[in-house]
Amino acid sequence: MAPPETRITSLQNARVKGVVALRQRSTRDERDEMIIEGYRELKRALDNGHHPKALFHCRDFFLGTNEGTLVERCRADGAELFECTPTVFGKMSYRDRPEGLLAVAPQIHRSLRDLAFPPAPLIVVAEAIEKPGNLGTILRTSDAAGVHAVIVCDRCTDIHNPNVVRASTGTLFSLPVVEASTSETLEWLRAKGIQILAATPHTEFEYYSANLTRGTAVVVGTEQYGLSDTWMKAADLKVRIPMLGQADSLNVAAATTILLFEAVRQRRCAPSA
Repeated sequence: MAPPETRITSLQNARVKGVVALRQRSTRDERDEMIIEGYRELKRALDNGHHPKALFHCRDFFLGTNEGTLVERCRADGAELFECTPTVFGKMSYRDRPEGLLAVAPQIHRSLRDLAFPPAPLIVVAEAIEKPGNLGTILRTSDAAGVHAVIVCDRCTDIHNPNVVRASTGTLFSLPVVEASTSETLEWLRAKGIQILAATPHTEFEYYSANLTRGTAVVVGTEQYGLSDTWMKAADLKVRIPMLGQADSLNVAAATTILLFEAVRQRRCAPSA
């Protein structure tokens, strides 16, 4: 039997305070929980088998007629349901324009050993990305490009940050995402025979000249400093993205998009074996 639904009208409710506390990384890690807010984000979580523990909803903020379906899916999965007043939901929401759906769910935990993929995989390695929006956008792009896995190395922003979930539009749940150290990731890539591609302005080899049809890890680095010396020294391919204007660099998420869709182009144009 589905659990009963509770209505919350007070900002002092312990459940409300518990959700707000999950904005802090220390609380998320201590409780092994994360926030999933928004229709697309929640739907992608459910579609990919990630089931919330609790769902808070407010019909006053619904943008359409399909939100009720997600509420019922959460109810059927055994999540605790809480109907909230607009004031209460607004307190918990971290969005400027709430959509009336906010779930608390378990965190995602995968290791490199869990990854399985076809021959010649396309992988993204994101080293020490600092901004949640950039990490989320990299995940969204990786999903669109059919990337087989994303490995987050030496994390600065954890993958469970609510803004990562939001910027990824829920593709965090559709992709195999792993957090690992640089050393173990390098060892794993070498053992799998996957070439390492790094983007740098200090090379004459342009990105579209690289062979990206074989197993490839596209490695991208911090917004301010780029890739560490460890990754640059380990790279099998160093490529540059031509800069024709006055800007001397691209946002890390934009650079990732260019490199991944060049790999997509090459793989779609490659002759069949």
